[in-house]
Amino acid sequence: MPDASLRDRTAVPLTEDAAFDHIAAEGFRPTAPARIGAEVEWLVTGTADRRRRIDPESVRAVLGVRDALPRCTRLSFEPGGALELSTHPRATVRECFDDLEADRARVAAALGREGLELLGLGLDPVRLPRRVLRSPRYQAMEELFDQDGRAGRWMMANTASVQVCLDTGTDGPGPGGLAERWDLAHRLAPVFIAAFANSPLRRGEPGLWRSTRQHVWAAIDHSRSRAVSQRPDPHGDPRADWARYALDARVMAVRGPGRWTVPRGLTFRAWIRGAGPRPPVLDDLVYHLSTLFPPVRPRGAYLELRMIDAQPGRDWVAPVAVARALFDDPAANAAAREALEPLWRNASTPDLYLRAATAALHDAPLAEAAASCFTAARDAQTDPEIAAVVHEFTESFVTRGRTRADDLVTGGARRD
Repeated sequence: MPDASLRDRTAVPLTEDAAFDHIAAEGFRPTAPARIGAEVEWLVTGTADRRRRIDPESVRAVLGVRDALPRCTRLSFEPGGALELSTHPRATVRECFDDLEADRARVAAALGREGLELLGLGLDPVRLPRRVLRSPRYQAMEELFDQDGRAGRWMMANTASVQVCLDTGTDGPGPGGLAERWDLAHRLAPVFIAAFANSPLRRGEPGLWRSTRQHVWAAIDHSRSRAVSQRPDPHGDPRADWARYALDARVMAVRGPGRWTVPRGLTFRAWIRGAGPRPPVLDDLVYHLSTLFPPVRPRGAYLELRMIDAQPGRDWVAPVAVARALFDDPAANAAAREALEPLWRNASTPDLYLRAATAALHDAPLAEAAASCFTAARDAQTDPEIAAVVHEFTESFVTRGRTRADDLVTGGARRD
């Protein structure tokens, strides 16, 4: 006979209070800051034909035949075929870098011998979106996003990012506490969007956006893609904010036999209150949480920073090292908080996100905040190789008020 916990997950209907408590508790599990991780995506294209879209099973076959499947990281694919390598939690950026960079180099070399390459850009610069992964989850996701236009298809099939994973923090006060780390993540988000902007091209032409990837993400279902904290507050209640956000987000799928159809506009809160086709259970809530994609997402023991455009080559480590320093080095953390205070004094989250995605570091307040944050992060590096990457990025782009997107627009980009 199934035990009580299993029956609770699959059979016992949820109450609103039980759902709220579960979301709040599981979203933030206190963890003293000690580890770092990364989930890095690349678009996969043909070197001779950039319009070619490669099936993930073909990529797996190439890597398997050449004995180049990742050894230190986890390999996965996005709906449009983008390749992702994810590290295990590591104590240092160096360990994270060694694991992921070794696998990236092996994968890139094996694909290169087959006329394929990993493209470190936030948005596919040429191809129209086309989903190559077929599953009930992605079919339901596409149908939901299609209700709001075509941006969802671009997000699913044509975007790539660097996601940084940092420990949640403790329940205590101060920079190591989860409330202040949650607050800092939201304050840093527009600075990271701007500084790492790397997606100005769409269908072969530059547009109004330095981070078109951010523009695409902002255009999909706002109930699951907008920032959880609309007005950062170091004394706020992240657990309650996240629980309200999740309950008020639209349901992507009601799983079952056949198509996972959902009544239009159904939120999880409304589902609990009886608006859905059947009462939701805990398994439904757990699945619902996996379909929410805010720029800063709580994942239990860690926070996931999701607003960073993909970067070329080994430069994926720059946002990882900068984030680690600004969160966990005392001097860099203090400098970041001081630099971010005037940026947020008279601005809203939507305003700063828009400015970051369009003007990027041509926006003077964003450029000033970024220069202070990146300088502090650069000075905090202790590993020579990581320090060199951060120094080069800071000097080449941030201190000059430029981004990789600017280089792409003027034709001077390195895209590998």
